[in-house]
Parts: sequence; structure tokens; C-alpha cells
Amino acid sequence: MTTHMNPDKIRTLFSQAMSDMYRAEVPQYGTLMELVRDVNDAALKENPALKSRLEAAGELDRLDVERHGAIRLGTAQELAAIRRMFAVMGMFPVSYYDLSVAGIPVHSTAFRPIEQASLQANPFRVFTSLLRLDLVEDRALAEKSEQILSKRQIVTDGAFALIDVAEKQGGLTEEQAHEFVQEALETFRWHRDATVDAQTYEQLVAAHRLIADVVSFKGPHINHLTPRTLDIDAVQAQMPSRGISPKAVIEGPPHRKTDILLRQTSFKALDEEVLFQGVAGSHTARFGEIEQRGVALTPAGREFYDKALTQTREAASKPGADNYTALLEAAFSALPDDLETLRQERLAFFRYRATDKTLASKATNVSELIASGALIADPQIYEDFLPVSAAGIFQSNLGAEDQSNYSASANQDAFEAALGTKVIDEMALYAQIEIDSLTAALAQLGQGHLC
Repeated sequence: MTTHMNPDKIRTLFSQAMSDMYRAEVPQYGTLMELVRDVNDAALKENPALKSRLEAAGELDRLDVERHGAIRLGTAQELAAIRRMFAVMGMFPVSYYDLSVAGIPVHSTAFRPIEQASLQANPFRVFTSLLRLDLVEDRALAEKSEQILSKRQIVTDGAFALIDVAEKQGGLTEEQAHEFVQEALETFRWHRDATVDAQTYEQLVAAHRLIADVVSFKGPHINHLTPRTLDIDAVQAQMPSRGISPKAVIEGPPHRKTDILLRQTSFKALDEEVLFQGVAGSHTARFGEIEQRGVALTPAGREFYDKALTQTREAASKPGADNYTALLEAAFSALPDDLETLRQERLAFFRYRATDKTLASKATNVSELIASGALIADPQIYEDFLPVSAAGIFQSNLGAEDQSNYSASANQDAFEAALGTKVIDEMALYAQIEIDSLTAALAQLGQGHLC
């Protein structure tokens, strides 16, 4: 009987290999990793309660291995191929993101694990964007871009062969898995030699720097890898002392006692030497990013988040408004800043676990079980992304603030047709984890009637 390597282990092998490759290509990423490790160690020492909660919930071990990457694809065929590749690693497309709302001509999904055990083993995720050439007004340039992209193959023959094997036999052996990881790495490697001449590159840059980044190279080089920190404000403050220049504003919600959703910052993209068919030039795209993840919000919580962010951005655009952080904090001040209130008001998702059955005898509802200590409600980590934040990171590192000229034009149907499947609803995943964990915990406590 053939023994297959668990997809979680294949994903871990791949994420480690990707991190090693990116660290060799972008040395400043290594400096960033050291800073994040130091900040996380300090945060855990300063907050023993946080360390205990993460440890009890089985989430402390994932912290050191947690990463997300980002790639940009050019064609429907490339997106379908990447979907098959990531499936071998137990990563599936979750959510649809329309970045045209922020003037960027792509739409995206996040490939990630979806089972709780897999997320705790290694939550590696890749934010994957597909170029929207249909939004480019210069149709001649769009057609030229299509022709250029049609000539490249981003997945190696060796990787395709092993993907076929995995699909036919239901997985890969350990030897095949190691070979697959090495072949898959080639898709994301940086190539100094561009596939276009300097004149074509400049035409693409004029349309949008992101278009130039996708069309001008042999493949979708990984443009950043992102470690997770427990204190992004400390990382932001300490980056200059490590020789790293951070972007001006942390994207996402403000600093709070209770972290929600996702906060992100980054350092400026590298200006890298490139050969345009033998002519020396440069290209700016790859950068370093850091994230801090909080509790996932329910649809009601997300509605509050969206309104508060819109309110902040509108206020910040008015003449004389110069303190974005203060405006952000004011807009979010009405959102409860403690986990239990967020839970009781159904503004956030939780995962439940039972402790001592003897503590549950007098409880008549879930809240009383929690108060007794018989039931623990752990906040579910937000595993996904925020489109406005993603666009902010893209813009700050592409030098494209003045290029945000693409109007909102969501087309999830076209994206899913290219993908070859429907994207998974992130809210449904969080809700199912909450329901399943509560049902199991109440049964363990002999309180199944409270479901």
C-alpha cells in the first residue's frame, strides 16, 4: 500500500523552501524576520496571559511558521494551473477580492488551508491576483500583453507531471513530495531577464506598474512573504533602527486592546537591476511586509468595520485633516474592545473547548458555562484579507498612487470561470468551525441540550 505525505506537511516543506529562497533573493527579508521574532518574544514575556491563551488554544506553535505570500498572474490558464498546484498542498481558494475598487486592475483570491487542524499545523496562505486586461483602455496594449503572456509557461513540466500523479493517486509519496516542492519553487523564483524590451516595459508602466510587473517577466515571482507579529506597532517603530524604512501608515483597523481582523505594514519595494533583452534597466515590485492578525468578525462586525473605515477615509480626504490615526481610532471607538462583549453581541467568531465537566452542573446557558470556567471561547484568528488594505500595500510599493485610475468593476463569475471552481465563502468557514466546536464542547460537558 502506497503511503502518501500529509498535504499539511507538503505545505510546510514548501513554505520553508519558499522562505529560504526569498531570504536569499531579498536579504532585508531576513532582517525583518529577526525583528519580528524579537518583538514577538518581548510581547509574550510582557503578556503572560496572551502566551497562556495562545498555548492553550494550540496556536502558539503556528506563530513561528506563519507566513503569507502574494503573486500576480496574467491569464486564466495560469490561475487554473496554480489552483491545481496549491491543492496538492491542501490550499484552496477562499473569497473573492475586487481590487479595482481601489483603482488596481486585478481581482484576487487567497489560497489557504480550510480545516482547523490544518490551520494550526501551518496556516501558509498565498494572496493570488489575476490581471484584468479587460480594464485597460489602450486595447492595442492589452492585446500585445495577451500575446506576450500566451508565450510563457509558469509551471514546470516536472511540476505538472507530479500534480497529475497527486490527482490520480490521491496524494504524493514522501520522495515525490520533496521533488514536487523543488519543481513548484521554480514558478515563484525571481528572474533578472525580462521577456520584453525596454520600450514595451515603459508602455506597460505607463498603463500601470502592476501590469508591467505581471507581463514583463517569465513568471509570477513571489513579491513578498509576510511573517505574523503580535505587536505591529512595535515592529513599525523599530524598523528604522534595523535599517528598514516602513510605509507611513499601518493598513487596517487601529491599535486596540482586542485585535480584530488584520493590520499590515511594509517596507519600500526594492529597485532591482533587470535586463530588457540585453539592455540594463531596473524594476520595482518586491518588498517586505508584516501582519498582525486578530479575531475574525461576523457579517455584523464586518459591516461595522466597513462603515468605520469608509468614515475614516472620507474624513481624511477633507481639507485640513492630517491625523489619520486619530480619525481611525475615533471611527472605531463604538466597536466593543473586549472579547466577551464581541462574543455576546455576535460581532466576532469564536472556537469553543470544554474544560471541567463538574463546573458545568448549574449552568443554564453558554454564557454561564463560560463564566463557570467549564467552557472556553477562543477567538478565531482571521485567516483572510481586506481588499482596501491589500490595495494600500500594493500602491505604496508599486509607486502607483497616481495610477489608481481603474473604476470599480467586480466580476466574480469571470474569475471563477478562470479558476475552474467556485471560491469558498470565508464567513461560512468561520461559522462552521464555531458551530462544530460548540457542539462538540457541549456534548463533552453533558450540555448538548444548550446547542
